[in-house]
Amino acid sequence: MKKSEIIVAGVALLSFVLGIYFYPQMPEKIASHWNAQGQVDGYMSKFWGLFLIPFLLAGFGLFFFAIPRIDPLKANIEKFRKYYNGFIILFSVFMLLIYIQVILWNAGIKIAPNATLPIGIGLLFFYTGILCEKAKRNWFIGIRTPWTLSNENVWNKTHKAGGKLFKIAGIVALLGAFFQKYALYFILVPIILVTVCTIAYSYFEYQKEIK
Repeated sequence: MKKSEIIVAGVALLSFVLGIYFYPQMPEKIASHWNAQGQVDGYMSKFWGLFLIPFLLAGFGLFFFAIPRIDPLKANIEKFRKYYNGFIILFSVFMLLIYIQVILWNAGIKIAPNATLPIGIGLLFFYTGILCEKAKRNWFIGIRTPWTLSNENVWNKTHKAGGKLFKIAGIVALLGAFFQKYALYFILVPIILVTVCTIAYSYFEYQKEIK
């Protein structure tokens, strides 16, 4: 196993250990969802409230590490593999921290999600920008539109521009921690704009290429 795979497996295992340890101390209904104002608006049973995220962590880990092995363009993935591995580790740690926050909330230590999520998601967005700038054409990772997948130059130009946009989105999301009432908008609005802009950019760049 690669070092990154060991780390991600360790994070997933730790989440299961935490779930087993805290299970007897948790209420029968686990607060599991918060609205835009940071108020609880969803509950789950004790089992799924404590073990859904650990199962997701294990599943995502297996999926992420399968991608470089099954992608027809796996040789290209190897060219930016360390950045890809870094993203998987960061994502796993982010999920673990969300899980710990859920446990603490249900144990009576109520840390506002609107204060912490913008930080975690902002860092993920920013690192996604770095990953985009390094990514080579493949079928699973990156800004995959019909036009980027069809043309190497369009892929490179779109990911260079998209990388910068993701970094900006990350910084904007981080600012949401200072405006907790509107934190959700600091996260959603930038990523929607990035998605629309990169799709449109790849289309227009492709039109330039074929002309």
